[in-house]
Amino acid sequence: MRVPLSWLGEFVELPEGVTPEQVHADLVRVGFEEESIRRFDISGPIVVGEVLSREPEEHSNGKTVNWCQVRVAPEGQLAADGGADVRGIVCGAHNFDAGDRVVVTLPGAVLPGGFEIAARKTYGHVSDGMIASARELTLGEDHDGIIVLTRLGLDPEVGEDAKALLGLDQTAVEINVTPDRGYAFSTRGVAREYGHSTGAAFRDPAAIDTASAAGFPVAIEDDAPIRGRAGASGFIARVVRGIDATRPTPAWMVARLQLAGIRALSLPVDISNYVMLELGNPLHAYDLAKLTGGITVRRARAGETLVTLDEQERTLDPEDLLIADESGPIGLAGVMGGQSTKTSDETTDVLVEAATFDPVSIARTARRHRLPSEASKRFERGVDPLVARAAAQRMVELLVELGGGTADELGAEIVAEWDAPEITLPLSRINGLLGADYTDAEARAAIEMIGCEIRSDADGVLVVVPPSWRSDLSRPADLVEEVARIVGYDRIPSVLPVAPAGRGLSRAQRLRRRAANVITAAGLDEVQNYPFVSQDQLDAFGSGAEPVSDEVSEAAAAASEAGEDESGAPQPGRAVKVANPLDGAAPFLRRSLLPGLVTAAQRNVSRGMTDLSLVEFGAVFEARGELGTAEVPPLAERPSAEKLAELDASIPHQPLRAAGLMLGAAVEKQPGEAERELDWADALDAARTVAGAVSVDLVVTQGAHRAFHPGRTAELGVRIEDGVEVVGVAGELLPELVAAHHLPGRVAAFELDLDRLIELAPREPETAPLSGYPAATQDLTLVVDAGIPAGDVLAVVVAGAGELLEDARIVDDYRGQGIAEGEKALTFALRFRAQDRTLKAEEASESKLAGVAAAELAFGAKLRD
Repeated sequence: MRVPLSWLGEFVELPEGVTPEQVHADLVRVGFEEESIRRFDISGPIVVGEVLSREPEEHSNGKTVNWCQVRVAPEGQLAADGGADVRGIVCGAHNFDAGDRVVVTLPGAVLPGGFEIAARKTYGHVSDGMIASARELTLGEDHDGIIVLTRLGLDPEVGEDAKALLGLDQTAVEINVTPDRGYAFSTRGVAREYGHSTGAAFRDPAAIDTASAAGFPVAIEDDAPIRGRAGASGFIARVVRGIDATRPTPAWMVARLQLAGIRALSLPVDISNYVMLELGNPLHAYDLAKLTGGITVRRARAGETLVTLDEQERTLDPEDLLIADESGPIGLAGVMGGQSTKTSDETTDVLVEAATFDPVSIARTARRHRLPSEASKRFERGVDPLVARAAAQRMVELLVELGGGTADELGAEIVAEWDAPEITLPLSRINGLLGADYTDAEARAAIEMIGCEIRSDADGVLVVVPPSWRSDLSRPADLVEEVARIVGYDRIPSVLPVAPAGRGLSRAQRLRRRAANVITAAGLDEVQNYPFVSQDQLDAFGSGAEPVSDEVSEAAAAASEAGEDESGAPQPGRAVKVANPLDGAAPFLRRSLLPGLVTAAQRNVSRGMTDLSLVEFGAVFEARGELGTAEVPPLAERPSAEKLAELDASIPHQPLRAAGLMLGAAVEKQPGEAERELDWADALDAARTVAGAVSVDLVVTQGAHRAFHPGRTAELGVRIEDGVEVVGVAGELLPELVAAHHLPGRVAAFELDLDRLIELAPREPETAPLSGYPAATQDLTLVVDAGIPAGDVLAVVVAGAGELLEDARIVDDYRGQGIAEGEKALTFALRFRAQDRTLKAEEASESKLAGVAAAELAFGAKLRD
């Protein structure tokens, strides 16, 4: 909100010589964040001049200009720039004559846009200054004609400072108004708050005598209220006849509107905007001659359209609140008027509207049509329901005063009785919430200062009725906040809170952070991607089901009921489609982190980043079973337990995943070392790093996934009591998928169910003490069937070897000469150590042979010589 200081000073006493910076500081004390200081971008000598002569001259380019003699200072005195009192000036406008008083910018003046005025030779003369138009001074859009002060009803002295005369020397302060304090979108509201801050006396501009009016047919017919509340609760209509709509808007009003950020258009429109900025109640002016019958406030009907003032035809929604006459819609209530009844230069009779509309209804209409306006900005935050009559009266008075009209008794008044809520506030609660030392007397004074009525004050409990302009005050906590704001936030001590024991991060949060820290320390860059994906991405990365809201094939439907997709793969859940997606091409919630990582890699590669190692931790979304549907409950009350359960049932399952993607060079080519490309082994190592961070060992077996290379895919599992539970996948993406996304070479990737890993992680990771005794190392080669996973053989050997085996790993998988077809030779490196002694070779061999025996029993393994 921008408020000119001269306007603010009409309603609250400002100290002499007060600066905008001081006003900002005073408003900050009552909770308004300062934004900026607004001034007209004009400087230098700009004065009132009298045209002594005007001689038209036609030039060879076909343009006629005027060679003028203009007096810019009293006779015999120096002008404001130190020059002569009479100047020769070339002017291309023709709407003035000798004897007129005009605005003259003398050499040395600077106009908006950095336009410097100087004596210049043009059209055969030296033009010693410029006669200014409204647009050149940012007082309007008229550039064809210059400002004739005598036609504005002004009779200034020659040489007088035109900046002060036209209000161009004014300054405005701009503040940030939070959504709950809509009353501050007016000079009235800001002036009241300035009085709260400084103690300055406030004069309410709405405290004026109002005339009654009747006879004009107005009806409110709302058959589709929102949240049980009618779209309109009041409608004031007043008629003014015989105005001259062509009269120019006074310069002082134009200057205030410009500083407030509103462009001057025409006298009726400017007056309505001026009163809106002054009192906070938006108004609208209709050309009475263009209305057909009376006015009805109603909801739109199917198929209705409206051409709004911005000349756009809008298809109306049944929820839109309209202003209509017998011809149909003539305006979007509280948002924007219609073209058919707007005022023009031919308008003589005006119907003034000052209404009170429901905030939710207006907000929905403005967003539905993407049509924010100064009016909707105020209505959707709440307008004082008792100010409409004063606003209409103020506009009528200005139309009479400035437009030459006559107030008519014709009009209408529909005003709903204002039901002020009562708030019960125990005074002890104030310091209990704020942790401060405000006294009860200070609290009472602050509550009364903001306009509240204290209806009861007994036993330390106040019964408070908020003023009509404070619709944001509805509960005790709101009043507590007002006490802190008015008395002073500086009274609230700064105390560092001490967290109670046991309320730090949960186990799951700690392990998730540890996993992120470990993997990023290993060289992967953590990213966060949008959770929205397309149908093609769901299909490419193995969604396993059609979206919830789309029709599915009979095969897919049958598979869905069976818990499998059409290929027979397990189906953990269905994809969820967003009803109002940000991007129509990606309306689904992700079921894998890999599509987002591929898109991020594609974006980076397109910008020249060819070596990438990315990791993401985030939720995926799965609709398990039938998702419920729940409407958003009203914000004014806490939802019931049943409503909360209904909301929970409508939320899809959201397990946490960890995924990574790598491409480019693992080792760059350099002297003495060959380049190595990132591949499946690096993805597998990264997955093991994440799992190891939460103290889980992965079991790696050959796997299959529709997005991965069929021969370079590992299925990642964790051993549980009755077998191995699959928790992820790692490997290289399909070459076709890589090429489709314009990625170079191989792309390695992994994805893990981090939630399940954390569940399976030991509560207290087991650690063995370090032994000071030497280790005994031996190699072991077993011949087994080629179809047996090497990891399974290793696990059996480790289990059979017993406690002396400290470490075991596979070092070779040989198939070829000396090994029968269909078999393979697996070589393991074993390390044995005892905690209390130096092992003998016989002990290590005995332990190794125990492992061999276990493998022979489980897989028929044979010890190779």
